[in-house]
Amino acid sequence: MVGVVDVPEALQLAQQAGLDLVEVSPEADPPVCRILDFGKYRYEQSKKEKSNRAKSKTAEMKEVRLGRSMKIDPHDIGIRMAQARKFLMDGHKVQIVQNFRGREMLHKERGNERMASVIENLADISKVDMPPRMAGRRMTLILSPDKSKVDRIKAAQAQAKAAAEAQAKTEAPEEMPDTSPVD
Repeated sequence: MVGVVDVPEALQLAQQAGLDLVEVSPEADPPVCRILDFGKYRYEQSKKEKSNRAKSKTAEMKEVRLGRSMKIDPHDIGIRMAQARKFLMDGHKVQIVQNFRGREMLHKERGNERMASVIENLADISKVDMPPRMAGRRMTLILSPDKSKVDRIKAAQAQAKAAAEAQAKTEAPEEMPDTSPVD
């Protein structure tokens, strides 16, 4: 941190250090420059850009298993649907997996019915990426969040929360007078 320096003086300082004078922020007034190794600076910038691109593109795939077999309580399915809903609201893709054991393989239509109910249950925030498919003894379904629907729901939740807070402020109980005995 040298402060405001003339360009020739800054170039001379950079030459003495054996480094480059790099303009970091040209839109600032006065423009901001640093004395550093330009090759190393460009390398670090490219690494930052790559990591930012990788973060923004990939939506993590979350897996929700509907029990070890078809014998699962409806309440447990409700819990799994709540998990899947949370993942979808967070912007992740969700893979729903239903396993079949033993003679359950004879009743694949029950698995199809369950997957159809899952699709119907989560239709308000998701769209089907891959319809239900059997792969060996597993039936899988992939859902991805429908951005417009998710944004609409989040906005409605935020609005409801703000309204509840406003109502709580208006209905705040008045301060109670001190009724403790005086000694």
